Amino acid sequence: MGDAHGQESIVMKCSITGCPGEYEERKILHTARHHGQVMLIDHVPAEVCPMCGDVLLKPETVRRLEKLLETPTRPSKTVPLYEYA
Repeated sequence: MGDAHGQESIVMKCSITGCPGEYEERKILHTARHHGQVMLIDHVPAEVCPMCGDVLLKPETVRRLEKLLETPTRPSKTVPLYEYA
């Protein structure tokens, strides 16, 4: 089966021992802590196992996330943060 660019889709088995799932392409809400601040980045492309929830990010995605965190920009939204104390 090919994708919109004519490339073959590669099915990857989940890397978690004992999980029978296969990764699916999805967009996720990525959470990171940077210089003491909690940062949320929405619509991040990832490979997600629907069985156990394991998430894989491609190296180019990680590089882009790192660049976003290092470049001070105004957030598009703000959200409340609650502590589980």
